[in-house]
Amino acid sequence: MIDPQRDLETVREATDRLLSAAARLDNAAIGGPSRLPGWSRGHVLAHLARNADAVVNILGGRPMYESAEARDADIERDAPRPLADQLSDVRESAARFQAAGAEAADWSRTVELRNGVKDAAARIPFRRLVEVELHHVDLDIGYELEDLPKEFTEREIDFLAERFGGHKDVPSTGLATDDGQFWTTGGGADGAAVVVTGTASELLGWLAGRRDGSALEVTGGPLPALPPL
Repeated sequence: MIDPQRDLETVREATDRLLSAAARLDNAAIGGPSRLPGWSRGHVLAHLARNADAVVNILGGRPMYESAEARDADIERDAPRPLADQLSDVRESAARFQAAGAEAADWSRTVELRNGVKDAAARIPFRRLVEVELHHVDLDIGYELEDLPKEFTEREIDFLAERFGGHKDVPSTGLATDDGQFWTTGGGADGAAVVVTGTASELLGWLAGRRDGSALEVTGGPLPALPPL
């Protein structure tokens, strides 16, 4: 069962971890490359700050972003800032998100994200947690997929398995961890039955586009190609 208030607290803890780690950097490191193609660490931090404000918009019933172009322009504008400014922005925007989440609300209502995507309001804190945790890894500052909390990793695998479920371009695929957990996803028209096995961290990395899947074992066919997130 989704518990948005518990997820809000988990987001707070994850944000504190990220801020503490990023505070050990310097201005030169902030301008260095992240693990996301074409983005510096400054781009990642700027995106995290603007995403927090965008999530506040969602909870307030407003459009997530003014437009895709405005979203991209805001990130490009904020990416070159010095470390202190980046950290302040992430911290202050995170506080605005927490304040919005603390307001009395109907968590069962449906809200709209980007590109017409809709979801229950109760899932929004977890979606923000995904942004914080995965982009902490993307910063390439020593926090790896293997360092993610076990509960988060399993929930995100579940979320992504659901997202790709029934996708016409993804064959029917089983996702198995070394410790016996199992999910199903895909279900494309070709009806192939592929099983992908590995650690939870490697499965998450592949599903989330952070690893190429070369460390996974695949039976029943080739490793499926996943559509962009």
